[in-house]
Amino acid sequence: MILPAERREEWNALVARCPHGDVLQCWEWGELKSRTGWTPLAVAVERQGRLAAGCLVLKRPLPMGMSLLYAPRGPIVDFSSPGLWSELAEELRVVARPEKALFLKVDPAIPAEEERVAEVLRSEGFRPAASAETVGGTQPRQVMKLDLTPSEEDLLASFESKWRYNIRLAERKGVEVSGNCRREEVEVFYDLLKITAQRDGFTVRAISYFYDLWDLLVARGLGRLFLARVGGVPVAGTLAFILPPQAWYVYGASSNEHRSLMPNHALQWAMMRWAKAEGCTLYDFRGVAPERAGEAQGPLAGLNRFKRGFGARYVEYLGDYDLVFRPAGYWAFQELLPWVRARGRRKRAQEEV
Repeated sequence: MILPAERREEWNALVARCPHGDVLQCWEWGELKSRTGWTPLAVAVERQGRLAAGCLVLKRPLPMGMSLLYAPRGPIVDFSSPGLWSELAEELRVVARPEKALFLKVDPAIPAEEERVAEVLRSEGFRPAASAETVGGTQPRQVMKLDLTPSEEDLLASFESKWRYNIRLAERKGVEVSGNCRREEVEVFYDLLKITAQRDGFTVRAISYFYDLWDLLVARGLGRLFLARVGGVPVAGTLAFILPPQAWYVYGASSNEHRSLMPNHALQWAMMRWAKAEGCTLYDFRGVAPERAGEAQGPLAGLNRFKRGFGARYVEYLGDYDLVFRPAGYWAFQELLPWVRARGRRKRAQEEV
């Protein structure tokens, strides 16, 4: 069944109590993505009048009436119950038929070592995806996670000594962190994000997307904006999501000024304390570089070092799995997509000239 909006809170409670639940499966995330060309479908299974499993599916239209389906960090199901998973998988197939979907992509937050779950996914026809780019990129496969159950004192003591020093340095040097930001300060954060993007060589979404994030998640208690200031001047900011018992560090930004005062360390500590006070037992730093034999690989290796300094552990997920409904269309889509994207890049380059 597709759940109606009246059961939003019940849906979010299902996501929250699932060990691998994620805020990207919340009702509000579907509303957010509906403003960027996707249509959300909350596919659910009930048992004895209570939600037992679900999967927030995002639909994107394709030519000739076709579509693709993507479930970010879904599905939300107890994989140890094969019968429940089979029932949900059948519901997903039923939903896909009238949508003329080529495939459904899922990327559950399940550690790669849980091979049993991979077998359960395969039992319903899901197969490892050849590429995440079929939906424009998915969620990070490698993350860092921190256990928040120790006391604040013990948590701080578990950080590397340099990280503890940097947190105290920020405090001594007058770095002030605010976690009670207002909607008007979204623009302040966005200006810092643009500086970061220019410095580190990545692109950012339009500011309207961040106002939507505020209205649909932060204003509804599913996120919070933090800003660090020196002498009243904003120097860094972060945006975090929360769905107790978990919290996620999603966006970080900083100016080119006062970086030696360690505002980023102060912000992380402030977010952890906030998450802990809100009842969270797990803090997810999200994306990092892949590690092999304990060594981070590639240009993002610095993220691993920074996040590990807070005592976080490295986790690699199973990755993307596709359930193909129309093999010929799926193959054509996979083959044509790189050409379409290359053509779009060339066209944009010519327009810029």
